[in-house]
Amino acid sequence: MTKGWISWKLRQNMAPYIFISPFFVIFSLFMLYPFIFSFVISFSEWNGIGEIKWIGFNNYVKLARDEIFIQSIVNGIIIFFMYVPLMLFLALVLAVILNNNEVKFRGFFRTTIFIPNITSVVAVSFVFALIFDTKYGFLNMILNKLGIESISWLGTQLGARVAVSSLVTWRWLGYNMVLMLAGLQNISKELFEAADIDGASKVQSFFRITIPLMKPVILFCTVLSTIGTFSLFTEPMLLTGGGPMYKTITPVLYIYRESFQYLRMGYASSVAYIYFILMFVFTLLQFRLSKSTGE
Repeated sequence: MTKGWISWKLRQNMAPYIFISPFFVIFSLFMLYPFIFSFVISFSEWNGIGEIKWIGFNNYVKLARDEIFIQSIVNGIIIFFMYVPLMLFLALVLAVILNNNEVKFRGFFRTTIFIPNITSVVAVSFVFALIFDTKYGFLNMILNKLGIESISWLGTQLGARVAVSSLVTWRWLGYNMVLMLAGLQNISKELFEAADIDGASKVQSFFRITIPLMKPVILFCTVLSTIGTFSLFTEPMLLTGGGPMYKTITPVLYIYRESFQYLRMGYASSVAYIYFILMFVFTLLQFRLSKSTGE
C-alpha cells in the first residue's frame, strides 16, 4: 500500500515536467547546443566539414584588425541615425492621429500602414531596386522630368544607404506605430482635456504630455530598432549586396558571407559573439541613458 502510494505520488509530481519536457528538448537541440558549439568553434579554423583545427584566440585577434567588420559596425551606426529617429517620430505622430476618435476610417488606415510589415521583404526589395535603378528607376524618371540628371542611387555610398534606409523605414513604420498606439491607450485622456482647458495647443500637448509619458514605449522601440538595424540582412543583400565598397554591409551580412560563402565557420562564430557583446552593450547604454534622462 505504501509503495503504491509513493509510486502514484511520484508519477503525479513528474507529470508537469513530462508535459513541458518537449520545449526543453527542442530548446536544447536547436538553441542551447548551437550557442555553445558556435562559441567553441570560434577558437578554431573549420570549414564545416573537415577536421576542426584549434587556434586559440587568433580569430578574435584577427577580428580586431578586420576593416570590413569595423566598417559593418560603422554602417550600422550610420544607417541607424539615417532612419530610426525619423521613423519613430513618424510612428508616434501617426499613432496620435489614428488614436483620435474623430478620425474616420481609423481601422482602414491602421491596417494600410501596417501591411508593409507582413509583405514579403524579398518582393519589396526587388520593387525598391527598380525604384532606385539608375537608368529605368521611377525616382530618376521624376528627377529627369524636373531637369535633374539621373543619380546612381545604388552605385554611390550615400545613395545606397538612402535606399536601404528608405526600405527599412517603409517596412517597419507600421509595426512601431502599432506599439505606439498600444502605449497611447494607457495615457489618461483627462490629462489632454486639462491641458486643453488651460489653453495648450495640440502641438504643446504632444511635446509636453505625449512624448514624456511615452518614453518607455519609445525606448522599447529604439532598442528593437537598434538590434534590427545591425541585424539587417535581406534588404542590403538584395538591394546592394553590401556595396558599394562595403558601405552597406551589416554584421549579419558579414557573418553570412564568412560562413556560407567562404566557409570560415570558426571566424564567422567569433564575429557573431563580438556582435552579440556589442548589441548587449548598446542596449545597456540606451537603458542607462534613458534612466539618467528620466531622473
